[in-house]
Amino acid sequence: MPGASPQAVPYGRAPLALNLGMTDKPEPEVLPRFGEIDTSTAAARRQLHEENRLSWNAATKAHNSHKLDQAKFLREGGNKLFPEEIDLLGDVHGQSVLHLQCNSGQDTLCIKKLGAATVTGVDISDEAIAFARQLSADSGLEAAFHRADVYDWLQEAGQAEERWDIVFCSYGAVIWLSDLGAWARGIARVLKPGGRFALMEFHPVAWMFDDELRLRFPYSSRGKAMTWDDGISDYVGESGAALTPSGWTEGVQGFTNPHRAHEFSWGTSDVITALLEAGLALDHFKEYVYLNGPRAFKALVPAPEPWTQRRWVLPESVPSIPLMYSVAARKPAT
Repeated sequence: MPGASPQAVPYGRAPLALNLGMTDKPEPEVLPRFGEIDTSTAAARRQLHEENRLSWNAATKAHNSHKLDQAKFLREGGNKLFPEEIDLLGDVHGQSVLHLQCNSGQDTLCIKKLGAATVTGVDISDEAIAFARQLSADSGLEAAFHRADVYDWLQEAGQAEERWDIVFCSYGAVIWLSDLGAWARGIARVLKPGGRFALMEFHPVAWMFDDELRLRFPYSSRGKAMTWDDGISDYVGESGAALTPSGWTEGVQGFTNPHRAHEFSWGTSDVITALLEAGLALDHFKEYVYLNGPRAFKALVPAPEPWTQRRWVLPESVPSIPLMYSVAARKPAT
């Protein structure tokens, strides 16, 4: 998943004696730190965001090194969006779309290919936004990309009375949010009346397990930070073709991240409640027992055709758990 290495003992306590029967290996030695970092003020949380920016800058270089010519892929008709997010977005023709935490802009530009009138991407990583701007130019797909902390950017856009028809987030966005309430209020403010927010995300139940399917982490950390001193991993290199529809190459080898990273686990009720309290009306919620993109657990096997390279499922011998979820909420028209 898009974060640091999932192998870790849970938050300073002994791991629960529960796994899905997939391993008898000894406990790993990587030790994330839970709740040691101050998150009580906006200034404290901003410092964690800045550390995450540095970690993402380092990881993004490694991630993109594994992807073959992405501009050519887009120019020749490629689209890396999965059917789930295309369906969730709905008809974007003539719509303005804001993509928060857009990473290197590949999905943002794919939304433009679906017919959106304008697309805007926002991400905290300097490397990601520089890559996105170049990819936009090289692919011929027009987009605006902004390098900013999502909280600062939403506040500034709201004050400037900028508005969008659709706001979109996907795959590994929520776990980087330190304040769900401020995030949801910012989204509600920049939506046009009648506008829609769409989220496709990894399920927090899946985040509870390490890559050996051992239960290790709480469902929700309720705003406390989990600090990974080894930073954001090269999960693209580890996932191979699943995350590189333009083609995969070895790229950077033996990547180590010199910058630590801080994650925040939020339950689905945390996310939905934040959106409702921001004044949005829920119109969609769905859970999925398969995973698009990264191979988060060693036990996962390729899904049936035609998704054998980009979708994963648990084997029939393992009880199913939700691996993704989607949410959509609408701003009242008046």
